[in-house]
Amino acid sequence: MSVTHPSGFTAAGVAAGLKSTGAKDLALVVNQGPTYDSATVFTANRCKANPVLWSQEVVKDGTVKAVVLNSGGANCYTGPEGFQTTHAVAEKVAEGLGIGAVDVVVCSTGLIGLANDRDDLLAGVEVATAALSADGGAAAAEAIMTTDSVSKNTVVEGAGWSIGGMAKGAGMLAPQLATMLVVITTDAVVPAADLDAALRAATRVSFDRLDSDGCMSTNDTVTVMASGASGITPTPEDFTAALTQACTDLAMQLLKDAEGADHEIAITTLHAASEEEAVEVSRSVARSNLFKAAVFGNDPNWGRVLASIGTTQARFDPADLDVAMNGVWVCRQSTPAEDPASVDLTGREVSVTIDLKSGDARATVWTNDLTHAYVHENSAYSS
Repeated sequence: MSVTHPSGFTAAGVAAGLKSTGAKDLALVVNQGPTYDSATVFTANRCKANPVLWSQEVVKDGTVKAVVLNSGGANCYTGPEGFQTTHAVAEKVAEGLGIGAVDVVVCSTGLIGLANDRDDLLAGVEVATAALSADGGAAAAEAIMTTDSVSKNTVVEGAGWSIGGMAKGAGMLAPQLATMLVVITTDAVVPAADLDAALRAATRVSFDRLDSDGCMSTNDTVTVMASGASGITPTPEDFTAALTQACTDLAMQLLKDAEGADHEIAITTLHAASEEEAVEVSRSVARSNLFKAAVFGNDPNWGRVLASIGTTQARFDPADLDVAMNGVWVCRQSTPAEDPASVDLTGREVSVTIDLKSGDARATVWTNDLTHAYVHENSAYSS
């Protein structure tokens, strides 16, 4: 269950000394080939971290041979020295692997404004390079954790080929990826252009619809690398379906580990005039602190759902909306229906269904409740 499950990949996770706890904080994932096709999507935040600025140039030719990631500091808004540190890390990885720095994606996560110690990073890269193995995926996933309580890994099997993945993220989970770092590997033969199309299709319905707290990170990066080691070329449809399954699995793991959350909430909008409008409506509810606080208190307050729907530009009749919570239709035609007291919100999983009665499109957005623990976590955050 890791990035080294597909053939053609090695990985390592080591302690470089960036975390005061002494825990693992540097990961390296290497594509051993024979092909090096890749695709990457980044945060849509205009305020981007140095590793994102570097990696955006790296991925332009569709070739990535290694991804190096550190936790313990985001290397964002750390001035020219911060960018030079990112460059130096890429050069150190390249030196150890005998490749070019232009083929090394760099990722960082942690506190914004914290300058990572360059000497510690470079020494950590040396240790990680020496520790690379086909069994190193689990250690790599552990090394990218910040406020995560567990590491996140996934494997999807194809017909003679497979996909592996790892992710980190427990806060700042919002659209245009959802702080979130993801590395996905496959031993299928997939050209870079097809990887890019598949990745964008997969993230559109997985990470992009994860909206835990409405906060968008400066560092979000999702990279997929194809080694071609299986020698098998799946159809674009089969590969996209498998990649979507992997991304959705990782997204749900991120949701379940969201900072301080007591509930995982799936908000599905039905019969919208377009998929975009369905997403807009579901996301408006997902971002309502009033609604999220109500769920924390086990209160099926459907009025807060209707109020959120009304803030959107979606097409619907405000006098003819239906809302269900955990399968109980508490609102029909925008009026009270079944007894809200029959809605059981004591379990972690909560479903909200909204019927706009305006078309055939649907979409689901996932979020969490707003808890005391979330506020506490983010009032005293350390990397």
